[in-house]
Amino acid sequence: MSILENTISPGSAAYHANRDGMLGLIDRMRALEERTRAASAAAKDRFHKRGQLLPRERVALVLDPGAPFIELSTLAGYMFDVPDPNKSVPGGGVIAGIGFVSGIRCMVSASDSGIDAGALQPFGLDKTLRVQELALENKLPYVQLVESAGANLLRYRVEDFVRGGNIFRNLARLSAAGLPVVTVTHGSSTAGGAYQTGLSDYIVMVRGRTRAFLAGPPLLKAATGEIATEEELGGAEMHTQVSGLGDYLAEDDRDALRIAREIMAALEWERPDRAAAQFKPPRYDQDELLGIMPMDHKRPVDMKQVIARIIDDSDFTEMAPNYGPATVCGHARIEGQAIGIITNNGPLDPAGANKATHFIQACCQTRTPLLYLNNTTGYMVGKAYEEAGMIKHGSKMIQAVTSATVPQITIYCGASFGAGNYGMCGRGFHPRFCFSWPNAKTAVMGGEQAAETMAIVTEAAAARRGKPIEKDKLDAMKAQIVGVFDGQMDVFSTSARVLDDGVIDPRDTRAVLSEVLAICREGDARRPQRMQFSVARP
Repeated sequence: MSILENTISPGSAAYHANRDGMLGLIDRMRALEERTRAASAAAKDRFHKRGQLLPRERVALVLDPGAPFIELSTLAGYMFDVPDPNKSVPGGGVIAGIGFVSGIRCMVSASDSGIDAGALQPFGLDKTLRVQELALENKLPYVQLVESAGANLLRYRVEDFVRGGNIFRNLARLSAAGLPVVTVTHGSSTAGGAYQTGLSDYIVMVRGRTRAFLAGPPLLKAATGEIATEEELGGAEMHTQVSGLGDYLAEDDRDALRIAREIMAALEWERPDRAAAQFKPPRYDQDELLGIMPMDHKRPVDMKQVIARIIDDSDFTEMAPNYGPATVCGHARIEGQAIGIITNNGPLDPAGANKATHFIQACCQTRTPLLYLNNTTGYMVGKAYEEAGMIKHGSKMIQAVTSATVPQITIYCGASFGAGNYGMCGRGFHPRFCFSWPNAKTAVMGGEQAAETMAIVTEAAAARRGKPIEKDKLDAMKAQIVGVFDGQMDVFSTSARVLDDGVIDPRDTRAVLSEVLAICREGDARRPQRMQFSVARP
């Protein structure tokens, strides 16, 4: 056993400053999530008056009660709907996450129709594409609860129309991969959105509420002159009795969700064994994770103290601790599940990159998933490091990350700057899952470094031309650059752009990792054969 020793001093001023800063960021995150829930719940009277459930009520009823549910990308689109941070409603108009339906682990996606009638909000498309990608990668059945007014034509962009086709392509790919797509169409499913319903394997429609048509009455009249009611064009009774689009006719939302659960229950699909595994919890309080990370990413952190609070029995078998010591690599378990961990106690140097490459390859050999705990300002620069082969060794590490044959999970715990973001399996390298802590920062470099770099370049250019440079203009340029960089590097900016799968409270890290490791293990164990069902329609 290699038990990590505790070096945290919970009574210190630095610890309390870190804890207060982290709690403030968590409060801000939770307030934004609550704003989204409140905005949707504001439609409660309208929904209930017409006999409908609110979107989150639907999600709660389709999921197994008491089972884990990991909600994804709750900050998607923040400040892209409106630029006012006090009025922006994040979430992208979609509620999505991984949970259990009739004992089967599924990806669940629901239109948040309490907000703008379920129209996709900014970055809602990106969020939907990402959750579909996760379903495909992890071989998860896909349950979608549809009620959407479609695209907002007042905000039409041709690129969204073209990229939006990927939603329908992915539904076809899910089905072709043997992953059932079960859809409850609670309300409107119009135009291209009709294919969201049509490209499903099992379709449940609600009497008097479902509307699925390629052209609604206004467009139909404008295009052909034909006049028809919504019910005639695409009502649930017509589609379940005449067109054959609908497979099941439900009386109301609750009935529809009951049918969806019965469909899932009837599937010949392996249910995960959720019996409690035998393991020892960490020796140190997970609550102490709040006080480890400083708000200033320039301050050093011993990431082994993070590891000690998320792994079983705080038992960590470190690889080559005296070689490239700023790069920490080692084996551990999380709720009994083996994992290889790579993290940073400083920048990546040639020895650290070389060690990480070796460790990644060793984990691939033994089929051990990898966890990257990002906290680095990047690869080392300077004459000595260039001579030592920083580019070569850093490139080998990036190649190892790219070519890894095991699930890779990334958590942004602190800084993730420059090519260090790539070497530590940043979002661009398609980790199986990618989460952020509320204090995390992601950028090509720090704002001050970017500003100083451009100042040096500008001064050199002016010198070549033989012209003086005005200090006021130079200072203004530097201030602008710092503002641009600082305004995009925090999680409220990166997660808004769906550059992670969500922001998590550090205290939830172990629980989240336990679930995603199980998801990865189950997905990789599932043979890539098609299930015995057909999507053909009479």
